[in-house]
Amino acid sequence: MVDFRPVAYVIGRILIVLAILMLAPAILDWRAGLANGHAYLASAALTGVTGAALTLSTANALGQALDTRQAYLLTACIWFLVPFFGALPFWIGAPQLSLLNAYFEAVSGITTTGASVISGLKELPQSVNLWRGMLNWLGGLGIAFIAMIFLPLMRIGGMQFFRTEGFDTFGKILPRATDIAKQLLIVYLSLTVMTMTVYAMLGMPAFEAVVHGMTTVATGGFSTNDDSFSGYPPPIHYAGALFMFLASLPYIRYVQLLNGSPLPLWQDAQVRAYVRWLGFAVLSVCLWRAWTANIGFEQAFRESLFNLVSIMSSTGYGAGSFAGWGGFMLIVAFVIGVIGACSGSSAAGLSIFRVQLVIAVLRRDLRQIGSPSSVDPIRYQGRAVEDDVLNALILFVSSFILILGVASVGITLMGVDSVSALFGVWTTLGNVGYGFGPLVERTGTFIDYPPGAIAIMTLCMILGRLGLLAILVLVLPSFWRR
Repeated sequence: MVDFRPVAYVIGRILIVLAILMLAPAILDWRAGLANGHAYLASAALTGVTGAALTLSTANALGQALDTRQAYLLTACIWFLVPFFGALPFWIGAPQLSLLNAYFEAVSGITTTGASVISGLKELPQSVNLWRGMLNWLGGLGIAFIAMIFLPLMRIGGMQFFRTEGFDTFGKILPRATDIAKQLLIVYLSLTVMTMTVYAMLGMPAFEAVVHGMTTVATGGFSTNDDSFSGYPPPIHYAGALFMFLASLPYIRYVQLLNGSPLPLWQDAQVRAYVRWLGFAVLSVCLWRAWTANIGFEQAFRESLFNLVSIMSSTGYGAGSFAGWGGFMLIVAFVIGVIGACSGSSAAGLSIFRVQLVIAVLRRDLRQIGSPSSVDPIRYQGRAVEDDVLNALILFVSSFILILGVASVGITLMGVDSVSALFGVWTTLGNVGYGFGPLVERTGTFIDYPPGAIAIMTLCMILGRLGLLAILVLVLPSFWRR
């Protein structure tokens, strides 16, 4: 029998923090003389009371270590329950969404997907955009913690590779998870402040710089404008591309950098592959765009760079008329969106690490066709990869492809066209945030999808964010048995 008390205690503490943070947009509305602040106050009260009740009723679990099953349950509860309370302001106050759409928006924020059902962002109270940015930022920070601490423990999708002693991460840099958390927070805050400052220096209004700083570092993609970054000058596009790229690198490498070890960042096989693959994608689309469109090379390069970095880092910002560039761009965007960026960051998708290992397995199997008796172990950064890592990897990739197909078919059965269905699942399962297809073109949001499709895409965001198996394992009866 699983002891739920430690899980409930942690959730309660998280809800209390969430309630306190809701006071920031409430104060912003009150200072502007808007009644919408009452929605945040009511949401904070409900969230805080629930959190306090959970914390007080399970205080006797304080200090108990989490086992593996509790870690699975905690990660699932965080991304299923916390967005419900984060959605309350969108439901009670502006923009007064339905509860399902409000939950979709909050899940999109906390999973750092960036897909939205809200249009007319400039006309809404600033508190709405501030809260959306805060959800992105909090989600990105939480994802970084889970990616570095929980997922390797739970052996999801081959992530146990990062807990082995030979890989220079946890055991050799910082001995305890609390030390990792402290230095990770320093890195995350530093990147956020740096991004906000650069945006403001390049001419972005202060409030927009604050919100975009939070959503860039979280690779979340929520913007204060319906047209995302299209209305900003070119220097901001280059700055955005740079910080999206930096935010999608492994955070453990920044911790190493903070501790005086800069070389592992570039020596990391993920980082090197990320630079190569992203560079090839940007160059190919840039040349194709410069050849087929009547625009200058600089504009073609800048828009290709910004949008493709945004997609591969799973941020979801947009600049220019990217959605209408045509078939070649869609193919490149689809592929790099599925691949994603680096494991151990707030970026999503399959991740560079997993794709590298899949390619290595395919190469080995092809070689063994001609030499079936040969022994050819898979190696990554000079180390042999164990069979349990490869098995978890294959299971993860297979599950990703299966869910992508099944969910897309499910949405088409609701009357959605095939392009909107496929890219709707692609952008939510991969936590990309971009929207393509006829249903997105009218508003640039996902509001025109039917409620059933919204529910499926909401589930896809959570599945994609937590590595699929962390959720699917909870429905197995064997999980709940001793």
